[in-house]
Amino acid sequence: MSSVIPKTVNPDLQKERNAASFKSEEFAAWWAGGEEKLKFNRGVRTYLSKDFDLNALGQLWYKSHEDIFEASTKAAIDLAKKLRVLQEERNPGGNDYWPGLFDTPVTWGLVPGGNPFGVMYVMLVNALKAQCTDEQYKEFGSKIENFQATGTYAQTELGHGTFLRGLEMRADYDPKTDEFLLNTPKITSYKWWPGGLGHSSNHCMVMAQLYIDNKSKGPHMFYVQVRDEETHEPLPGIHIGDIGKKMGFHGVNNGFLGMKNVRIPRTRMLMRHAQVHEGGKYVKSPANVLTYYAMVRTRCVVAKNNALMLAAAATISTRYSSVRRQSPINPNEPEPQIIDHVTQQLKLFPEIAASVAYRLASDYLWQLYDVTLDDINNGKYQRLPELHSLSCALKVLCSADSTAGVERLRLACGGHGYLSASNLCHLYSNATAACTYEGENTVLLLQIGRFLMKSWRASLSGATLAPTVSYLTEVQKNPEFGTWTGSWENLVKAMQYAAANKTRTAFKSLSKRLSIGQTEEEAANHTGIEFTQAGELHGRAFVFGSFVAEVTGPNAKKRSASLNRVLELLLELYLVNETLKQLGHLLQFINLTDTDLSQLQDRLEHTLTKLRPEAVAIVDGFDFSDIQLNSALGSYDGNAYERIFDSALKNPLNQKSVPKSFHSYLKPFVKSNI
Repeated sequence: MSSVIPKTVNPDLQKERNAASFKSEEFAAWWAGGEEKLKFNRGVRTYLSKDFDLNALGQLWYKSHEDIFEASTKAAIDLAKKLRVLQEERNPGGNDYWPGLFDTPVTWGLVPGGNPFGVMYVMLVNALKAQCTDEQYKEFGSKIENFQATGTYAQTELGHGTFLRGLEMRADYDPKTDEFLLNTPKITSYKWWPGGLGHSSNHCMVMAQLYIDNKSKGPHMFYVQVRDEETHEPLPGIHIGDIGKKMGFHGVNNGFLGMKNVRIPRTRMLMRHAQVHEGGKYVKSPANVLTYYAMVRTRCVVAKNNALMLAAAATISTRYSSVRRQSPINPNEPEPQIIDHVTQQLKLFPEIAASVAYRLASDYLWQLYDVTLDDINNGKYQRLPELHSLSCALKVLCSADSTAGVERLRLACGGHGYLSASNLCHLYSNATAACTYEGENTVLLLQIGRFLMKSWRASLSGATLAPTVSYLTEVQKNPEFGTWTGSWENLVKAMQYAAANKTRTAFKSLSKRLSIGQTEEEAANHTGIEFTQAGELHGRAFVFGSFVAEVTGPNAKKRSASLNRVLELLLELYLVNETLKQLGHLLQFINLTDTDLSQLQDRLEHTLTKLRPEAVAIVDGFDFSDIQLNSALGSYDGNAYERIFDSALKNPLNQKSVPKSFHSYLKPFVKSNI
C-alpha cells in the first residue's frame, strides 16, 4: 500500500510559520550556542541519518523485551561506527565526534530503545578520569574510553540508593595477598539498576564499603572485571543479569550484580584521592564529596537533558495544536485551530518558556562545574558545597517540572497524545525516570535544606556566603521586602525573599527542636518538610535570576530586536506564571493586594496572546529533527492525521486480516454450546 502521507506541509502549520515576527533560524542559532554550532549539529544529524530506517522507529515498540535490547545494541554499535568514520573524515585524532557525541541529544532517536552503552560514556569514562591515577587510567580507563572494553558505573543497590553510606557491598583488604575481597553479603547488597550492566558490560566501577582490619573506611570505588572479554561469560563469583522490563529505557539493559569472594588487585581501587598502600596503610581523601563527584556531573547532564525533553514535547504538542481544529469559539463559525483557545495556550506556552528557563539555568550550572573542576585539579575544594547544592536543585526542578510538563502537553493533544506513535509517552517515561535516578528528588531537597541551614548559620556569624546563596545575607540585613512593583527584578527578589524566609523559619524550627534536646539528626528529620520547601524555592529563585540575566544582560546586544522581543515574552510568561503558582509561599511573607494579584493574572493572559503568533516559530527554533522527535503528531510537515493513520496501517496486527486467536479461541467459544 502506498504511503498516505502527503509530500507537502500542512497549510495551517505553514501559515503559523509565515506569521511569526522573528526569524526562527536566528532563534535556532541562539539556542544551539551560535551559528557554527547549529551548522555542526545539523551536519552531524544529516550524516548520521543516512540509510536510517524510519519505519524501524515505529515498529520497535511491538518487539519483545529481548528483541528491543538486541535492536538497541545493534543501533548503538551502528551509531558508534558512523561516529568513528565521521571523526576520521572531519577531525582525525580528535574526540568531538567520537566518542563526544555518542549519547548526546544530537543523536536522540537513532537508538530509540535507549543506549545500553550510554552510562559508559555519560558516567563511567568521566568517573574514571576523575578518580583514577594517571597510571590507572592509562592501564584500564583508556580502554573503556576507546570502546576496547565495555563497562558501567555500579553504585545503587537493591536495598540502598541515594543513601550511599548505607551501601552494603564490601571490599575487604587482604594484606597476605595484597588484594581486595569483594562480596555482596545479602540480597539487598546486590548492585541494581546500572545501565548496561545486565549483558552489555564486561567491566564495571563499583562503589563498595572499604574495610581494613574489619574496620569500615566508608564507600570507595573499585574497578572490577565481571565478564570474559572473549566469551562474555560471567567470571567466577559473579552473578549478573538484566533486572527486567521498566516504564521506559527498554533497551538500556539495566542490570543486577552480585559477588562472592571475588578477588581484585589492590591497585584496582581508584586512588587519585584516597589510597590504600601495600600492607593496608590508608590515606584519606582530602574531601569526601570527591568520591561522589561523578554523580554531581551526571546531575548537570540530567538538568540539561530534561529541559530538552520538555522542549521536544512542547514542539510536538504545539505543532499538533496548530493543525487540529475543534470547538468553535463563536457559534456558526468554522472550527478554529485549538491553539486559538486560551486554555490550550496555557497548556502549551508556559512549557515552552520553562524549557528555555531550565536550559539557561543548566548552562550556568555547567559553567560552575567547569570552574569547580579546575579548582579541584589545583587542590581547591571550597566551591564543592555550592556546586553540589545547585546541581541537586536543578536536577530536582528540571526532572519534576519536565515530567509534569510532558504530561500536561500529552493531555493537550487529547486522545491522540495517548498513542505510542505520539512519542509523548516515551518522553514522559524518560523524564520521570530522572526524578529518582542520580538521587531521589526529596532526598536531594533535604540535602539542599541542610546546605541552606549551614549557610544561614554562617551568615549570622558574619561569614561571606557563596554567590548563589548571598541573598540570605541581604535578607538578614534588610528583613523587610520593600515595595512590590512586579518588575522582573522585583519578581526575582520576591522569590529570593520567599526562599530566604523559608530558610529562616526552617532554621528557627530546627533550633527550637535542638533546644528541647533532640539530636541534630532528629531535629533535621522533623524539620524535613520545611527543608524541602526552602530547597525548592532556592532553586526557583536561581532559575528566575539566570533567565533574567540572559534576557536583559549584555548578551542581548548580540541578538536582533525581534528575537529579544520574543525572549522577553517568554521571560515574562515564565516569571508571572511561576509566581502565580508559588503564591502560597509568597503570600506567607509578602503583602500582595487584590490589585497586585489581578495585575499578575492580566499579564499572564496578555502574554499568552502576544506569544500566540510566535509559538510555532519558537518550537521550530528548538531545531529537533523528525528522527529526534519520532512523533506522528509533531513532524515538521504537520501531516499529523496522515501519519497517525500510516502508523496504524503498519501495525503488525494489521498485516493479517484474521488473527490466530479467532480460530484458536474466539470461534470455538462462540460456536460452543456451553
